[in-house]
Amino acid sequence: MAKGHRTQIKRERNKQSQDAKAIRPSAKLSYARVSVQKACFVLDAIRGKSTDTALAVLAYNPRYASGIIKKLLESAIANAEYKYGQDPTKYPNPENLIVAECYANKGPTMKRIKPRAQGRAYRIEKRMSHITIVLDER
Repeated sequence: MAKGHRTQIKRERNKQSQDAKAIRPSAKLSYARVSVQKACFVLDAIRGKSTDTALAVLAYNPRYASGIIKKLLESAIANAEYKYGQDPTKYPNPENLIVAECYANKGPTMKRIKPRAQGRAYRIEKRMSHITIVLDER
């Protein structure tokens, strides 16, 4: 292919963006037993904040998802300290980490049946989500 071909330009651009994302510490929780909508309420509250502020917000948030996300954020902070602790030139100060990205994607749904009056049955859907937190330096 020619140097200026569209697919080659896209490949090079995607490779550069993957290299940039590869250095950011992150943590992912798959199959969390909370729906995406309920997780997003908590994730919206911590997006863009420093890790200390985000942990404080999660500690006093009464929602169920905040406990799950707090553990996940602590895991992402530990990943950052472990991954970049050996090379201080990449991350000189781990206290300067912020929550760059946090999102919840839809996971599988468990389907259950609840008996109702007159022989009917209602479907109960127990939703799951995949939650991801990506940190970056301020």
